[in-house]
Amino acid sequence: MDRESDLYPPVKALLTRQGYDVKGEVGAADVMAVRGDDPPVLVELKLRFSLSLYHQAVARMAVSDLVYIAVPKPTGKAARRAIRDNTALCRRLGLGLIMVARNGVADVHCDPGPYAPRKSRKKQGRLLREFDRLAGDPNAGGATRHGIVTAYRQDALRCAAYLAEHGPSKGAQVAAATGVAGATRLMASNHYGWFDRIATGVYGVTPGGSEGLKHWAYSWED
Repeated sequence: MDRESDLYPPVKALLTRQGYDVKGEVGAADVMAVRGDDPPVLVELKLRFSLSLYHQAVARMAVSDLVYIAVPKPTGKAARRAIRDNTALCRRLGLGLIMVARNGVADVHCDPGPYAPRKSRKKQGRLLREFDRLAGDPNAGGATRHGIVTAYRQDALRCAAYLAEHGPSKGAQVAAATGVAGATRLMASNHYGWFDRIATGVYGVTPGGSEGLKHWAYSWED
């Protein structure tokens, strides 16, 4: 679809099937639909998701609680995430979402209405554990030049620093000296490519690990 007007016929057909009288370009609204004494339905048409689209739709909520945005249905590798994220955002804002497929069929992904999301205790607990494990405040001001410092990265840095100072060592020895209880498993998984398995249960630091210590110097200390 090349023009916003290409979205109008499928959206009009969708609303007409539901018993609405539909007209385009009524005042500031791209689409307006009326059915008896029901509140009017307003639809904003755009060729893609954008902040300005949400701004316009929220502004229409001063006229009616039944406001939708309508866009072509995303395609490609990122389509599923785009649909999921924008559906969630519409629900959060109390907006409805209509998507128009390539075959010209309009489909409602969510209707307008108040949204009270359930809090996830599992996700909250995971976030609090990460907060507690993270030493200091290494990411103040946003991501570092080389990436975000996580508690896992800090543990890897502690292990790499010990090996850089003491040479190849047993995992249990590294764990005891650094306080990283899962040191052996961490070095064995070698997520960052910082560790070499010298012998059974014995690890050394790679050149990549030495570089990591330079990039994230002191970021694992309190």
